[in-house]
Formats: sequence, structure tokens, C-alpha cells
Amino acid sequence: MTQNLYDGRLTVVDHPYVVDRLTVMRDVDTPSPQFREHLKTIATFLAYEALADTQVEHRVVETPVQLSKQPTLPDLAPALISVLRAGNYMVDGALALSPNSPVGMVGLKRNEETLLPDQYFVRLPENMGERLVVACDPMLATGGSLCHALKVLVDQGAKDMRVLCLLAAPEGVEKVLDVFPDLKIWTAALDDHLNEKGYIVPGLGDAGDRIYGT
Repeated sequence: MTQNLYDGRLTVVDHPYVVDRLTVMRDVDTPSPQFREHLKTIATFLAYEALADTQVEHRVVETPVQLSKQPTLPDLAPALISVLRAGNYMVDGALALSPNSPVGMVGLKRNEETLLPDQYFVRLPENMGERLVVACDPMLATGGSLCHALKVLVDQGAKDMRVLCLLAAPEGVEKVLDVFPDLKIWTAALDDHLNEKGYIVPGLGDAGDRIYGT
């Protein structure tokens, strides 16, 4: 089940098995191990939807009965980019669907005073311009960190980009789509708003802290 919003640029994947896990993740008493496992599972669902339009190729295989021409994925798998640190477990979930994907990382930390991202690490796959590039960032809140990460990817040659996020706030979605009007985003929920500290409401708190128990 999906909802297409913002002229089809935002897809909310509200499958029953997604929203149930998300409800568990929102609960303040959910322990980190369960939080991590649910995040990976939801990321697999999101990647399934985001990669549904992949153009297959064909090759001949020998079945136990005869030779047969069958569909197969292209050799050049999409690049999966983790927006550190919370994006790591989303990448793990996406890798369950696309295990041949190379993985890149953009390390950003939110400055709690300015709410702006501070970059501390970048390592990206080769051939960014030839691949579909899928950025994984659980919380699309103000949009500042994601915009920064996407600009890094563009600077490294990325042309066809998509985003997977666990939760999104309208303010962040609007900011990101304003800067990247051709971008498409897949999320498990579009929440209500941001509070005065830039956190998603009702949200689930800081995803990185929930993931790593910090």
C-alpha cells in the first residue's frame, strides 16, 4: 500500500507490516536491538518500492527442462549511500534486496545550536554518474542534513538520485524538494510537524541514539 504526495515525488509506504513495526519503534520503551531490526525490515520494504521500476535485462539459463530466456537485474547495481550515523541500518535493509550494491557514506552531525549539519566524513563508490544513487537517512526533519548530503553526491557525479527515509516532516520534505525538484522520496510516514528543537512530531526521538543506545 502506498500514498503518492507532492505530485508523486513523495511516496508513503503504509503497508500494514511497515506501520506496525513503525509503531513499535515510536514507543520510548522499545530496546535498541528491536529498534534496529525493525528499521532494517522497513528499509527493505522502502527499497522494494523505490526500485520497482528497475529495467531488467535478459539472459539464457538452463532449467532442468530446457534452455529459457529469463529476466535478470542489470550488472550495474544502484549505489546505496548511508547518511551517517543513523543511515547504516537502513543501508543494511536495502542490501537485503540489492546485495550487489556498492555502499558509500556521508558523515554528518547536527549542530544542536544552529540545527545545521557539520560534515566529518565522505567515502563514495565509483561511477556515481552511471548508477542510480539511493541515499538512506532515517529522519527527514529540517532537511538540512539531507540537502547537504545530496549536494555532496551531486558534486561526485550523481545524476539519478532517490531517497529512503523512515520518517519525514512536511517542512523537511518541502525544503528538499525545493532544492532538488526532480528527486523522489520514499518514507514510512509523513508526520505532523517539527518542534522548536527541530525534532519530528510525534516522531520517535533521535534515530541514532535509539539505534545505538547512546
